[in-house]
Amino acid sequence: MADAARISVRVTARGGRDTIVGWLQETLSVRVAAAPVDGAANASLIRLLSRRMNVPPSSFSVVAGVRSRVKVVEVRGVSQAEAQRRLGMHR
Repeated sequence: MADAARISVRVTARGGRDTIVGWLQETLSVRVAAAPVDGAANASLIRLLSRRMNVPPSSFSVVAGVRSRVKVVEVRGVSQAEAQRRLGMHR
């Protein structure tokens, strides 16, 4: 089975622009410009993570917190350590 990473993400919708703010403990803080309506903020989050990690958007899914500010995003095809490295988590 291929690797899959799970990333805890705190999303601020209507945040002005799509950007990764940084890590707070084990949670990635992200801002997206989209409003949390009809899945627009989740779609923006996936596009942002996809670009940053250089992984196709189809590899991502929100597996918990679809309607919450704090979500768990799964990315298939990338190990946990590699996902954290690509997203700038330094240990």
